[in-house]
Amino acid sequence: MITARPAKSGLLIACGLGILLASCGNSLATGKELSTDASPSPYDKIYPATDAVKGARDDSAFQHAVTAYRFWYPTVSMESVFTANRAAGMKDNEVMPILSAVPRHHVFTANSDTAYGAGVFDLAAGPIVVELPPGPFIALANDHHQGWIMDMGLPGPDQGKGGKHLILPPGYKGTPPKGYFTGRSASNKVLIAIRSIPTKGDLNGALEALRKARIYPLSTAAHPRLVTFVDITGKDMSGPILDWENRLTFWQKLHEALEAEPVVPGCSAMYGELKALGIGKGQTFKPDERMKAILDRAARAGRTQMLVSAFASERPDRLSWQDRRWEWASLVPDDAHFNTPEGLDLEARDRWFIQAILTSPAMFRRTEGQGSLYWLGARDSLDAYLDGGKSYKLTVPLPVPASLFWSVTVYDAGTRTEIATDQQKAALRSMFELKDSSGNAAELYFGPTAPKGHEGHWIKTTPGKDWFAYFRIYGPQRPAFDAGWKPGDFQEIRFAQSRLNP
Repeated sequence: MITARPAKSGLLIACGLGILLASCGNSLATGKELSTDASPSPYDKIYPATDAVKGARDDSAFQHAVTAYRFWYPTVSMESVFTANRAAGMKDNEVMPILSAVPRHHVFTANSDTAYGAGVFDLAAGPIVVELPPGPFIALANDHHQGWIMDMGLPGPDQGKGGKHLILPPGYKGTPPKGYFTGRSASNKVLIAIRSIPTKGDLNGALEALRKARIYPLSTAAHPRLVTFVDITGKDMSGPILDWENRLTFWQKLHEALEAEPVVPGCSAMYGELKALGIGKGQTFKPDERMKAILDRAARAGRTQMLVSAFASERPDRLSWQDRRWEWASLVPDDAHFNTPEGLDLEARDRWFIQAILTSPAMFRRTEGQGSLYWLGARDSLDAYLDGGKSYKLTVPLPVPASLFWSVTVYDAGTRTEIATDQQKAALRSMFELKDSSGNAAELYFGPTAPKGHEGHWIKTTPGKDWFAYFRIYGPQRPAFDAGWKPGDFQEIRFAQSRLNP
């Protein structure tokens, strides 16, 4: 018998993080933004001197804003995904785009390994059903705040055997019908994402397999009103988050997103941070020139701090292997809400959401099975950032311990999306370019010029643009996480040397 499984809201769980952020506000702002002057306090007896009041108020507002920016960034990032879908003509609850991702699709650290489907659904009209047939599907649902609702397919409770999944809206008071795996959202608007693994390298077959999924409102179960799947592989698609994230627009979009959603219980501290900035539910967002300047500055500072967490962390536990430069893309294994026994991991949360979208325990798991492992490579063997004007070789020992597939994908550090060049290619994949790899190791190449004789194992980069890579293993086997296997580091090579030997 299938039993209903209540799901806790990702944002509700993360609100404890917000309370901690609020209480630690002084440590969140950069030294350039806040005064660190140790001179005597400018007070006359017990009252602040007149000329100190404005600075103190501005500092306080700035701290509130940086805290709020970091906490609510996932909400704005998800709103950008919703906006991209709608701009492409994909109506909420009616159409789900499917695609084979390529560099023209600007989504944070998307990959070209699988066929994708990702649609926006509004639960205000009632629960949504997702029926998956048996097969190699990896699917999930996240709420508007990128809180995990449930996994489906191989990493979900149906384990790839097929099943009916039911996503419940916030405040749902009914008894879920029997026969469904259930999850509950903290928001009305959700993103349902399904990936179809192209077994034997059949990408067209994987796209067609997506069409066999059935998504419809529970209210129409007797005669399902099915969502339509539309292939947009050949169309450009881009979310506007890069235009929003470092300016006042971020706050405007956040206000709009929160206005459209119910208040999440338990998050009063983080709503309070926004209220201190004049951003409140039911209120008009109309900051004066002073507040506009503070919010604009805080967006830039918050973004910088999150990028430092992603690409310049000094945490020892970020390293996947002590003798390699590869890092864990997520610093918290198994938990989609970034919980640890000691509390919520603030840096892990910042690190993930500034470089990626969507969360799931299966994406962070470090155990053998049907989940996945993601490693981040941003530096070469000498600890220098990867440079688009230089050439590199990456040696990957074979066999790679992946029961499903593995890949290396290159991303533009400026956009955190697949690198875009005239090659129109950003990944080297075990089911495609690397399917005939044999011997003890596969040698992969990256740089502005194709290495002679290795063109098929090469990704083009752009001089003047930094880049980073994700090494992904799906269906990881034991050696992938017990150091029984590990990839090499990126080694800089020079074309002046014969046959590109380092």
